[in-house]
Amino acid sequence: MHRLYGDLAPWWPLISPPSEYVDEIPRLQAALGPPGRLLELGSGGGHVASHLLQFDRTLVDLAEPMLAVSRELNPDCRHEQGDMRTIRLNERFDAVLVHDAVDYLLTEDDVEQMLDTAAEHLVDGGRLVIVPDDIADTFQPGTTSGGSDDAHGRAARFLEWVHELQPGETSVQVDYVFVLRERDGSVDVVHEQHECGLFTINQWRRMLSDFTDVVVSVTDESWGEGVLITARRSRR
Repeated sequence: MHRLYGDLAPWWPLISPPSEYVDEIPRLQAALGPPGRLLELGSGGGHVASHLLQFDRTLVDLAEPMLAVSRELNPDCRHEQGDMRTIRLNERFDAVLVHDAVDYLLTEDDVEQMLDTAAEHLVDGGRLVIVPDDIADTFQPGTTSGGSDDAHGRAARFLEWVHELQPGETSVQVDYVFVLRERDGSVDVVHEQHECGLFTINQWRRMLSDFTDVVVSVTDESWGEGVLITARRSRR
């Protein structure tokens, strides 16, 4: 468990505020289709879900501390702890969303297990929407930064450093540095390394071969270059 999703989880609303997701919501809403039952796998702190109010939302995440953050933000949502590769709720949903938590799936086998979970939880013809941060075809290493303050003197800043993709690999190393200021002015600096999966368009299409209407798109949105993968559960 990365510290970001463990003991640092209460800082998540300042590291990546819900307001930062607003611009991509119309695109997600269009991809998810009409209001209905929505299952989000890897829902994290619930920042995406907080903007999808027209859906009856069930949120699944592996990290209980992140679910605690989401419960505070989304008291009207159902929350379940579990691994997106193996959880089974024995229910069907109109749509399944997997946002950037999909980046922690490092191999094709990991992704295929997640896709099995999605298929098991979708109605016939139900929509699957996946939003990885990158695909290998257009990937560029680089750095980003961000963070915010609250009204009570707490503040968080981060630096994200995404390294080169090595030949033959399906994952990249990402270094994070978090600078966290408490209300009393004390500051903590935390560094940790993450590893994130990175697959080509052809790999995604192959992994989604049991689904229909598969589209892998990369567009230059107002919120930056965005990858959006959509598909439907085959009718059986």
